[in-house]
Amino acid sequence: MFEIFEKKESQVRSYCRKYPAVFDRALNAELFDTEGNRYIDFLATAGSMNYGHNNPEIKKAVLDYLSEDRLINGLDIYTSAKAEFFEAYDELILKPRGLDYKIMCCGPTGTNANEAAFKLARKNKKRNNILAFAGAFHGMTLGALAATTDQTSREGAFIPLTNVRFAPYDGVAIDSIAYLEWMLDDDHSGIDRPAAIILETTQAEGGINVASDKWLREIRRICDERDILMIVDDIQTGNGRTGYFFSFERAGIVPDMVVVSKSISGYGAPMALLLIKPELDIFRPAEHNGTFRGYQPAFVGAKAGIEYFCKHNLGEEVKRKEKIVKDFIEKEILPLDERLTTRGIGLLQGIDFNAIDPALAKVTIHNAFDHGLICESAGRHDGVLKIMPPLTIEDEILMEGLGIVRNAIKESLGK
Repeated sequence: MFEIFEKKESQVRSYCRKYPAVFDRALNAELFDTEGNRYIDFLATAGSMNYGHNNPEIKKAVLDYLSEDRLINGLDIYTSAKAEFFEAYDELILKPRGLDYKIMCCGPTGTNANEAAFKLARKNKKRNNILAFAGAFHGMTLGALAATTDQTSREGAFIPLTNVRFAPYDGVAIDSIAYLEWMLDDDHSGIDRPAAIILETTQAEGGINVASDKWLREIRRICDERDILMIVDDIQTGNGRTGYFFSFERAGIVPDMVVVSKSISGYGAPMALLLIKPELDIFRPAEHNGTFRGYQPAFVGAKAGIEYFCKHNLGEEVKRKEKIVKDFIEKEILPLDERLTTRGIGLLQGIDFNAIDPALAKVTIHNAFDHGLICESAGRHDGVLKIMPPLTIEDEILMEGLGIVRNAIKESLGK
């Protein structure tokens, strides 16, 4: 079966090179290949399966909808599925958090919603510059790619990636807030005042870099004082991943725009939203659009997903499981080599090999796969092993997966 992929699929494929199996079935945090082999999922399809594979409550809502010959794609026409999602999102998610956002349905992926955010910020402020941070990943379309920093992704463009400037993220060797204020205030810094600052509250692809609450509040202050919009990219860190539905909740801030995708659809369907403060909602009709912004099963799954999040108190469950993962890493993994370090929040944790050899992270991924676990690497030199299971993972399977990670690292270290 592998031959058809080698023969017909583009060389751009990547994940399959790390996980050489043909997958067929999935349930919660377990995957099964065509030969019946079982794998524990510590990837959650890049964070798009927060509620687990084939979550029965969400699946039932989607199957019930599909069984009745309901509308499947509707562009941006009014539909009952979209209305029901909007009502649930407002009542269950936005209002309890004191948030008042308009909802823009974008194309099917997060990068499209980031493109919409940049366009809308520039349209509001009549400025073209966007400020982002070293370590950022915001997507692979050209506008979002301009705000993404990893060299491999940027090299794929082969044209200048312009109108974005970068500052250090929280936790680097210098005072990034002082540096940012100098960039914005010194009339000889050479930096045009941006329309917006975009950030991830935790840089996932950047190496699991967690911004402090204080730093996030300082960015909000800087934006307020200088008439700059604050955009939070919550594509991978939202939908409960950090223990909060929105990752910025912990800092007590309210962004001007929030980019939402991946697990928002509940069931893995393509879906991307841009949340906008009402006064910023100035796009003309069809000024940003997309054929699949009205994929109705995604609205159905999204409504069921947020109902599941609330019904099962998933935020608190994530915080409980976070402690399990952190305790295991501290007691069972870090003692393997004093140069290993860890960082993370919620069920987004990283083990950093860079002080030893970043290549060991990829070696560990392959070792883990050989023992029935799927995980990924991220960050500088791809040297951070990423632990990102579905939020619904059972405790015993979580512990089994962590044990595989420990043993895979032992193999990588020659122990």
